[in-house]
Amino acid sequence: MESEVAALIVEALHLEMAPEDIAPDAPLFGEGLGLDSIDALEIALAVSRRYGFQLRSDDERNGQIFASLRNLAAHIEKNRVQ
Repeated sequence: MESEVAALIVEALHLEMAPEDIAPDAPLFGEGLGLDSIDALEIALAVSRRYGFQLRSDDERNGQIFASLRNLAAHIEKNRVQ
């Protein structure tokens, strides 16, 4: 699931890097991958389209959910529509 979500992030944000270059435990925001709030919205939209559930901007767990690729992939795995 982590490699699938990494590919989704690279595709959604048009990043010039390979999905396997995203370290599973590295921060997605700030010092890690360097994403910002607009990127989070793009990722949320891509997740909604691909996995059939919404990541809400008012979810108090967003800091934890978007903390790393590993956290995001685990959240998607738990919540996606089968």
